[in-house]
Amino acid sequence: MPELLSFLITAILVLYIVRSLARIFLPFLFQQVVNKAQQNANQQRNYQNNPPSDKIKVDYIPEHGKNTVPDSVGEFVDYEEVK
Repeated sequence: MPELLSFLITAILVLYIVRSLARIFLPFLFQQVVNKAQQNANQQRNYQNNPPSDKIKVDYIPEHGKNTVPDSVGEFVDYEEVK
């Protein structure tokens, strides 16, 4: 019987301590999560409003007419739609 009583007292004390610590630290933890989500949303909004200004530079444009296949060359396959 004394083992059961000591177990119950220990369990109640542990639960009380855990509950007290949760009341202290959970609001802080939730605030950190909210701040991180706000930072991510701000970064996405800034990226959409100010996209990177990298320009594409083309160094080589192939000449048309050399080694290209004209549109008239090729094969057209007639098909029938099956329902």
